[in-house]
Amino acid sequence: MSKLVVLGAGTAGTMIVNKLRRRLGPDWSITVVDRDDRHHYQPGYLFVPFGQYDRDDIVRSRHHFIPDGVDLVLEEVERVDAERSRVVLADGTELPYDQLVVATGTTPRPDQTPGMLGPEWRRSIFDFYTLDGAEALAAALTGFDHGHLVVHVSDTPIKCPVAPLEFTFLVHSWLQDHGVRDRVKLSYVTPLDGAFTRPVVSELLGGMLAERDVELVADFLVEEIDGERRTLVSYDGREVPFDLLVTVPVNMGADFVARSGLGDELNYVPVDKHTLQSTSYPNIFAVGDASNIPASKAGSVAHFAVDVFVDNFLEHVAGVPMTGSFDGHANCFVETGDDKALLIDFNYDTEPLPGKYPLPVVGPLSLLRETRANHVGKLAFRHVYWNALLPGRPLPLPAHMSMAGKERSTP
Repeated sequence: MSKLVVLGAGTAGTMIVNKLRRRLGPDWSITVVDRDDRHHYQPGYLFVPFGQYDRDDIVRSRHHFIPDGVDLVLEEVERVDAERSRVVLADGTELPYDQLVVATGTTPRPDQTPGMLGPEWRRSIFDFYTLDGAEALAAALTGFDHGHLVVHVSDTPIKCPVAPLEFTFLVHSWLQDHGVRDRVKLSYVTPLDGAFTRPVVSELLGGMLAERDVELVADFLVEEIDGERRTLVSYDGREVPFDLLVTVPVNMGADFVARSGLGDELNYVPVDKHTLQSTSYPNIFAVGDASNIPASKAGSVAHFAVDVFVDNFLEHVAGVPMTGSFDGHANCFVETGDDKALLIDFNYDTEPLPGKYPLPVVGPLSLLRETRANHVGKLAFRHVYWNALLPGRPLPLPAHMSMAGKERSTP
């Protein structure tokens, strides 16, 4: 019997085992490995600091989403022995494989920035990319009514790259609703040369920050956080003082990737960006945030990439060339406050464009425009995630970016 092992039962890993269990024959065994039985709806972290979601809304058992016929193993991964095609778990168990999928995502690493994990951690320095951090930040916001609030990105890439901007817009609205916005200086500090990676969106979002009187501090690569002085210090000597810091730590892939010699300097697995196949081992793939593809580390990318990967994988194990080519398709809702949101849709080669999505003219979602429909769409996605996306049910969204409904830019 052929053996498929999937490391990670997050978004990508869960979708993969659901889709492949239905399509691989009975001569395949499938095992998925994760450290615990808690599946988190990570987009929900953004709303926790504002009291809109709690744990019951965003945490469920992994077992609930793993299909019959797939073995779920709850244990830490120690390393992958790629030469022997074996996964070694922390308890010493070895899992042999014929094909391996790494889908262990990316994780915030506050230990990578000097001073971040000092005495001010979760006193004046907070994150919201973890559920514990988002809950601690919720408590801190209730007592914050004046001073300098800084939203900070340590380095890129990060998962859900629009989330820090979303938090900035939401906290602006939250402070307004509580009648203290005029007593709070709000700054957005980023290592990028603008608000976002894509020029069109960067200009748009930068303008929206300015409209909300948010200071944009660009090209700021943090060297350390001086907790005693409550100050961000950059490598070029600039300093940004804060009373409340909401930071996005450096993101890195799983440590076992480094121990296995499979990763780059950030523990992401180098793969062909179109097939997601390891550049070093033909029987290893990396899907979702665990790979080094030059696309957003976002749930939508995992969704679209998995759709391409599954067909490719079936061709691969059948011994024929893989014909699918992932184009880096991503779409992201950007919460902008006051029950409105933007939507952007792009891929490796095409910038976000205005228009309607997913249907031309009809939409009902609007691209590069703030609308209430987009906000409703973002909130509704939680139901779609639990009930359709994770179980691997087909969604009426093409894996590849479509130009239908988009307004082409003119030179």
